[in-house]
Amino acid sequence: MTDSTDSLIVKPKKSGLAPLILTLVELLRQLMEAQVIRRMDAEKLTESEIEKAADSLQALEQQIFNLCEVLDIDPEDLNLDLGEFGKLLPKRGAYYPDKSSSESSILELLDRLISTGIVLEGDVQIGLADINLIDLKLKLVLTSGDRTS
Repeated sequence: MTDSTDSLIVKPKKSGLAPLILTLVELLRQLMEAQVIRRMDAEKLTESEIEKAADSLQALEQQIFNLCEVLDIDPEDLNLDLGEFGKLLPKRGAYYPDKSSSESSILELLDRLISTGIVLEGDVQIGLADINLIDLKLKLVLTSGDRTS
């Protein structure tokens, strides 16, 4: 390659929003996977639904890996270490819904909260430079989709 061609090659930086967005997508993918497992174990899904869910989860996981490759992000970097709170995600194969695990993760906590159901309520103020720009009054009901009916 010539010098002029080398300057046209864009190499993404590891900083920025891409790793954060991929981390959130992977967290949501694993939460959905845990909910599918819970419903499978409770025999609330048909064979067809199980197959569709498995195919969708595998496709999403593959897409995350593909994006990591394109953006030069190590998929292991999507698992954040949150200090005393533990890791964001469990090690591969280390968490199964309703089974105790050796290391806690935020995913495990969120999965249990979703399965149990929780209501969060509060006020949030968003601003910058000591200027309050947005006031939010929130009431969030977090529960499994099969509990809402």
